[in-house]
Amino acid sequence: MKSPLRSLIALVALLCAPLSFAEGFKPARTVDLVVHTGPGGGSDVLARAIAVMVEKEKLLPVRLQVINKPGGNAAVAAAHLAEKKGDPNTLGLFTGVWLQTPLVSSEAKVTLRDLTPIARLVLEPAVIAVKADAPYKTLAEFIEAAKKNPGQLKQSGGSNTSRDNVVRQLLQKSTGARWAFISFPGGGERIAALLGGHVNIMVIEPEEAGEHIRAGNLRVLAQVSEKRLAKFPEVPTLKEAGFDVPVVPQVRGVVAPPGIPKENVEFWQDFFRRLTRTPSWQKYIEDNQFEDGYQNAAELAKFYDEFTDRMREILKDAGVKTVR
Repeated sequence: MKSPLRSLIALVALLCAPLSFAEGFKPARTVDLVVHTGPGGGSDVLARAIAVMVEKEKLLPVRLQVINKPGGNAAVAAAHLAEKKGDPNTLGLFTGVWLQTPLVSSEAKVTLRDLTPIARLVLEPAVIAVKADAPYKTLAEFIEAAKKNPGQLKQSGGSNTSRDNVVRQLLQKSTGARWAFISFPGGGERIAALLGGHVNIMVIEPEEAGEHIRAGNLRVLAQVSEKRLAKFPEVPTLKEAGFDVPVVPQVRGVVAPPGIPKENVEFWQDFFRRLTRTPSWQKYIEDNQFEDGYQNAAELAKFYDEFTDRMREILKDAGVKTVR
């Protein structure tokens, strides 16, 4: 027979258990986490790290698998999620590109507002890097070289609406320099093009290029951030380097297909809230220079408007025509 104390402990444990696991929805099969980049891209790297953390911390009773759907400046991934209407076992890892593309393309049929907001995870800085043996020691030296050779130097990057291209457009407008933008579907290809000498420069998230920066294969010229990052204390921000252009924000978060029940939304936003409280997550964002930016579903929906308004102004500053 159980003692009164043991019974009390069991009751307290039951009452304190997370509601999302005690009742309501709970995934019973493998969960797909869709990203809009190819292997090695920033979203792919983060998604695979999340899958490892989820398994390590035992946060889900099923496996989380990453599904790559590159193409169309995130339009392919967004359309895939829209087609999964009502499916609680499919999620998407979005970035600012998912909000920016509809601003400049009337052909973008699915926007984030057509999907179900779940949670914002992080805000992310970027760095401007060249190959370690490049002749440019500062961003100003690269800009001067681009002015002397208009259109001859090249930058590797993601989609045309990605932060890396927007930063390029802002710098070109403010300096009068011109250099080409070469789009690649995956981060691994972008980095390989730089390391192979096929392009001259890239704007990239520290997470995506971290291994090559730490190994001394890349030289960081400037930081796309409001203040210097802890891991690059000697590298100036764009403003400190003499380029007074807006800091283009980057956001990463989670959405679900349209039409999923309220209990599914509550389960997933609570799941990601718990993920962001784990030691594994805290170490990951510190190692990769992320800013913890968790927001729940309701807060994320409001953030869409703030981010869209800010990006619309930045795109206009860069000379990019907006259609929405």
